[in-house]
Amino acid sequence: MKRGFLYAGLVIAAAVFVASTAVLLLEWRARETGTPGMTTAADIGGPFSLTDQDGKKVTDADYAGQWKLVFFGFTYCPDVCPTTLSRISLTLKALGPLGDKLHPLFITIDPERDTPEILKSYIDAFDKRITGLTGTPDEIAAVAKEYRAFYEKVPQGDTYTMNHSTVIYVMRPDGRYETLLRYDDTPDEMAAKLKPLLQQG
Repeated sequence: MKRGFLYAGLVIAAAVFVASTAVLLLEWRARETGTPGMTTAADIGGPFSLTDQDGKKVTDADYAGQWKLVFFGFTYCPDVCPTTLSRISLTLKALGPLGDKLHPLFITIDPERDTPEILKSYIDAFDKRITGLTGTPDEIAAVAKEYRAFYEKVPQGDTYTMNHSTVIYVMRPDGRYETLLRYDDTPDEMAAKLKPLLQQG
């Protein structure tokens, strides 16, 4: 009898462990992609009001009619952001004339430090076709929510860093979500995925 109770207890414990692991994996996936498991394509993207690197107030309407790459990051990012922006720059070059039909948007998730002036200086190191966008903390929170992008401030001694999702959102000229590019995609792989989309017009 005791052995039966022990066996049942082990089965229940195993089931709880498996379920908990599944939940943790789903949460990890949501953080990595910025898109919760139940999110559909129609849920990604939406209106925003931000400030570009030249200090000009812009909205999503200013980029209507263009294919867009939307990436969330910050200028103090030690590796992921400069690597991603470098790959985007190389992708634009690999696309040749088609690259002119693509408008990459780098949206900071660190508005406290990333002023328009800081963004401009940072973006100048990459392709000139990339636009840097900042805003108030509330504006950044709103656009991140529209794109289901994850970010959080992490204390680091007497300063801080930022954790954030690493995907690049590919958005259609009408503002609808098309697909994602991954952090580990090479410029050639990105160009191969984007070329047929850009050839559509």
